[in-house]
Amino acid sequence: MIIDMLTMLPGILIALTFHEFAHGLAAYAMGDDTAKNAGRLSLDPMKHIDPIGFIMLFIMRFGWAKPVPINENNFRHERLGLFFVSIAGITMNLILALIFQMVLFFTADIVQLSAYVDVMRGIVWINIMLAAFNLLPIPPLDGSKIIYTFLPRNLRFTFYKYESYGSIILIILLLTGGISLLLNPVISALISFLNSIILLFRG
Repeated sequence: MIIDMLTMLPGILIALTFHEFAHGLAAYAMGDDTAKNAGRLSLDPMKHIDPIGFIMLFIMRFGWAKPVPINENNFRHERLGLFFVSIAGITMNLILALIFQMVLFFTADIVQLSAYVDVMRGIVWINIMLAAFNLLPIPPLDGSKIIYTFLPRNLRFTFYKYESYGSIILIILLLTGGISLLLNPVISALISFLNSIILLFRG
């Protein structure tokens, strides 16, 4: 168990830190400096780690970081700003998964250490998992906010009205194992997408 935890640790720290940093950076680029002023525009993991969410990642294979504070009213274009901020974390995780998979591909024969391969695979896998999880259209996940940006104004209020039920739905899905039914197709699609890019690099 200890070895598994140590193997997972780099992936968890990298995935969560860069995910939240990407949210803050996108918000700053769209005109909102709330995250910057709060010291969250940082790659320091301690700025983003939520202690309980961090522990839950090891115990339940599900956890969370401290959400980056964002003020949508500061965006130069509210709907466009929310879209880019919402998709930024997912995009960052996919980029990281691709980079580390490429590094592993080119270095696995050179660095012939099982621990190295396990850690690199862990980084790739956790980034894919985090991206897939956040793509689910269930509040308060990023996927729900992406959908929200495309809704007409009259439906946006209704969407926000029932947002509080999203956390309850997530807990039920986690406890019943139903989350796997939703995640598996998304994970498979993301892996196929990343593999296609890697094949292009391989020629």
